[in-house]
Amino acid sequence: MLQAELSRSVERLRRTLCDRPHINMTSVWTFAGVLVLPSGLALALGLLIYLHLWFRVWRGMSHRPAYRVVYCAAAIVISCLAAGAIVAGWNGLPVGFAGSLKIVEAAAVFTVANAFIVALSVYLHTGARSPRALFGTGDDNLLEVTTLVLGTSTALGIVHAPALVPFVLLPVLVLHRSVLVRQLEIAANIDGKTGVLNAHAWHALSERELSSAARAKSKLGVLMLDLDHFKQVNDVYGHLAGDVVLKVVAKTISEHVRDYDSVGRFGGEEFVVLLPGATETEVLPVAERVRRAVMAIEVEVATASGPRIVRGLSVSIGAAVYPSGGTVLERLLHVADSALYQAKNSGRNRVVALAAA
Repeated sequence: MLQAELSRSVERLRRTLCDRPHINMTSVWTFAGVLVLPSGLALALGLLIYLHLWFRVWRGMSHRPAYRVVYCAAAIVISCLAAGAIVAGWNGLPVGFAGSLKIVEAAAVFTVANAFIVALSVYLHTGARSPRALFGTGDDNLLEVTTLVLGTSTALGIVHAPALVPFVLLPVLVLHRSVLVRQLEIAANIDGKTGVLNAHAWHALSERELSSAARAKSKLGVLMLDLDHFKQVNDVYGHLAGDVVLKVVAKTISEHVRDYDSVGRFGGEEFVVLLPGATETEVLPVAERVRRAVMAIEVEVATASGPRIVRGLSVSIGAAVYPSGGTVLERLLHVADSALYQAKNSGRNRVVALAAA
């Protein structure tokens, strides 16, 4: 609880920035409790930590309603029970090589149980299916493992050197702040309305990928996408509804390109996609898949007259491929943009690919 008090502002900001399962650092203390306390006291410790977080940190935050805290607390309880079953019967902290293996096993069980329970709650509440949305990123999971390592160190300190336990606070607080810095760096690269890369971040990433393609003598594709007649959405449903539609379109594009492709918002209702390694024969099927997915979008929006469904969207797409479409990024974008305008001028809702003149 002292750690939560000392890092209240950091935790609130991290929680606000996070768009996936959130690692709140409490495993340092709950896992230590699993290793050194009777099961009943370990469970009580976990519940007490979450009650404190709710009343002192999360209450009033739109990103952290009460029911989500209940889900997370339940996940911790079940994880503690599962991990506690591994070390049950030991008199104090497990020792020796066999004891170390038990601790590792308990940490693995704790991690897996917590991850799957949280993933299930996210799926049931949001319907999300992507591994990132359900389980977080590799960095998120590495952070959770790090908290368990610190939890083991805390348990060892409690048993062998209790006076040193308060010093665990320092690395926990520093780690918490360093994770916040990383989240802020990521947030600075994200378009606030759509959740994809902003124009500056996409351009910088594309420059690096283009340099890599030049060194490897490989291909690289660029798509420029523009929603057809999007002004009508704003005029009919309102600009707030238009923002909702843009976010759904951005999500749809991201879900229908490859995992390692990069989606950015170029401005207004225009998006760009970078496709590393994509050849001329691979770019068009990706673009067609996106075009069809946008046509299938149906999204409910709030209007002054009540909820309404926006449907019938379409997108025009221009494509260019390095090096035939250009050897520098600006030239590729110019060719893709020319292809986009050709798609619009020839009837919209279609894909056109061009090579450099």
